[in-house]
Amino acid sequence: MKIKFRVVISLNTAWNLYNFRSGLIAALINSGSEVIAVAPNDKYVEHVKSLGCHFVPIEIATQGINPFRDLFLFIRFYLLLRRIRPSVFLGYTVKPNIYGSIAAHLLGIPVVNNIAGLGSVFVREDWVTRIVKLLYWLALFRSKRVFFQNEDDRQLFIKWGLVDSKITSRLPGSGINLNKFSQTSMPIDNTSVKFLLISRMLWEKGVGEYVEAAKLLKSRSVKAEFYLLGFLDLKNASAISRDQMNLWVKDGFVSYLGETDDVRPHIASANCIVLPSFYREGVPRTLLEACAIGRPIITTNTVGCRELVDDGQNGYLCKARDAYDLAEKMEWFVALSLRQQAEMGDLSRKKIEQTFDEMIVINQYLDAISDITHVSDV
Repeated sequence: MKIKFRVVISLNTAWNLYNFRSGLIAALINSGSEVIAVAPNDKYVEHVKSLGCHFVPIEIATQGINPFRDLFLFIRFYLLLRRIRPSVFLGYTVKPNIYGSIAAHLLGIPVVNNIAGLGSVFVREDWVTRIVKLLYWLALFRSKRVFFQNEDDRQLFIKWGLVDSKITSRLPGSGINLNKFSQTSMPIDNTSVKFLLISRMLWEKGVGEYVEAAKLLKSRSVKAEFYLLGFLDLKNASAISRDQMNLWVKDGFVSYLGETDDVRPHIASANCIVLPSFYREGVPRTLLEACAIGRPIITTNTVGCRELVDDGQNGYLCKARDAYDLAEKMEWFVALSLRQQAEMGDLSRKKIEQTFDEMIVINQYLDAISDITHVSDV
């Protein structure tokens, strides 16, 4: 199928573009499209360019609502899209989805949105939430297609009247490249079970509960090790400070592995991946990667996270914000034999193969773009 279009794809970081949308960008280019990636500058820009697309930097303040700053962002999107005149605008993450989409609508450019979780703003209900709902309505009501990464979020947006159900579809998260994230054997170590949490170091990701669960299990002399991997020092109100992390490590509760460009060897060295998030996730990428590599997972029975767990089969679901319940599920896992752990890991891989293959996501995008541009040409 040849779809020779000019496509603008916008996210809040070049890192996000490269790590989560490389497959889609490559597929669009291979199909004959010209792809323009729009995101703030960071150290991943050259990686994005290496995919064969053009890159246009745009300044995006990812945290909070500042009317003046956001107005300038909208104007930048409007001027950029007016100059490029793409066949379609693909929006991801909150501010490109909102301000990029509104600008595209005003210019008559077809829009495809991807709602990858609602984040921290929808954990509570306040004036900020009401403003964000209004902005989402302005951004989505004229879109051609709106993809959601879980059914809970799709139904919520429909219930709130933010989007017409007829233009919505559900995607299996961001999908996962099954060749890049191939299954590996479970580590063989009869002396200790290795748990690993991979995430931005935010309180809302359940990092505090994970550390508290580790403390509880160590007090019971459970034979397990507890590791953390991910970004520290984030410009986020929910960020865990480096001082706090150093204190946890000093007290001997957890080991902090820093950050990495390649999580695969870290996942492969672990027995189980844990994410006790109470953040409104889409479908957590780290859990997709863990399952693809063939690891059992323990995560919360919350929106997005539960999509990946068949409780008691490829992992366990625990209560959100409950370190005691998390510790109990981790202790259950420690009690399993290596064979039982490996069987859980096999079920994780099968679940990904059947439901979360990246090609499912890519094909839905190619079909949507083809349909939209065909209608536009008629």
